[in-house]
Amino acid sequence: MRKELIMAQLPTAFCHASTIAALPDGQLLCCWFGGSHEGEPDVAVYASRRGDKGWSRPVKLADGAAANWNPVLFGRRDGTLQLFYKQGQKIASWQTLTMLSNDNGLTWSEPVELAPGDTSGGRGPVRNKPVRLANGRVLAGASTEQGLWQAFADISDDDGRTWRKSSIVGIKDLRYRQGEKTAESDIAVSQQSFYGRGVIQPSLWQSGDGSVHMLLRSSEGFVYRSDSSDGGATWSEAYATELPNNNSGLDLVRTERGVLFLVCNPVATNWGLRSPLSLLRSDDDGGSWRKVLDLETEPAEFSYPAIIAQGDTLYITYTWKRQNIACVRLDSVIL
Repeated sequence: MRKELIMAQLPTAFCHASTIAALPDGQLLCCWFGGSHEGEPDVAVYASRRGDKGWSRPVKLADGAAANWNPVLFGRRDGTLQLFYKQGQKIASWQTLTMLSNDNGLTWSEPVELAPGDTSGGRGPVRNKPVRLANGRVLAGASTEQGLWQAFADISDDDGRTWRKSSIVGIKDLRYRQGEKTAESDIAVSQQSFYGRGVIQPSLWQSGDGSVHMLLRSSEGFVYRSDSSDGGATWSEAYATELPNNNSGLDLVRTERGVLFLVCNPVATNWGLRSPLSLLRSDDDGGSWRKVLDLETEPAEFSYPAIIAQGDTLYITYTWKRQNIACVRLDSVIL
């Protein structure tokens, strides 16, 4: 295992929510958001590139008038690199903006709204990378936080240019209770609860039989799952897995060999400690999981992982104490 901290010096007071992409020239590109405080207008999207000499000095990619959040990188089939990110102080009224690069992220187009006029709280990928299905369709894991937390897949049949929403994914019989006890937070975002909100931030994969699945962050102490047999257009009700979840982000990837790797905080306390951060493996399409290793065990925040696979190599990035972004490379020894 090779672990690096991306920044020699953090250019902002904090950083969070990384995304990573492998570029055609063999380099890596990582983006995240940072500023004076989460939810403040000065929070922008930053990027760093890893070449032969290590990670480059961070550069600012997007800095709108309102707070910016959750960048997601995606490579189109024509070689265009697409960046999605959220803008807005409150999660419930997020806009999703997108930018394009035709030179592997060196220069970018001006940002445009992904779904003009949509006020549902953001479209496209909410935090995790989209997945391209065998037939070319692209699915992005999306979610909203207006009252009950609900998820869906945003669907693109033109390689990320236009999008339409799938059916809603939620927890059956979950009821929002106005005024219930909330988690302590000084972030100016939508109301967060200890229990009873639902599911958000899906991570997606396609099975060998063509069915599609998502694992979801939840407010209920466990990772939830939903399944689709029609290419992501309609989904089952979300149901609990045996995987603990502390109401924090997770991400997974399916390798060319059909093995699933999941990165998460396996902590069953809602709003519990975001440590340890662990890598899990499934050889039966998500039916069961076993821990491969702990990436971090110190009692601090290690959260919001992103994972990609390049052949027999895994790359994982995650928030490191809100002070840096860590990048871990794992080679074929674990595969």
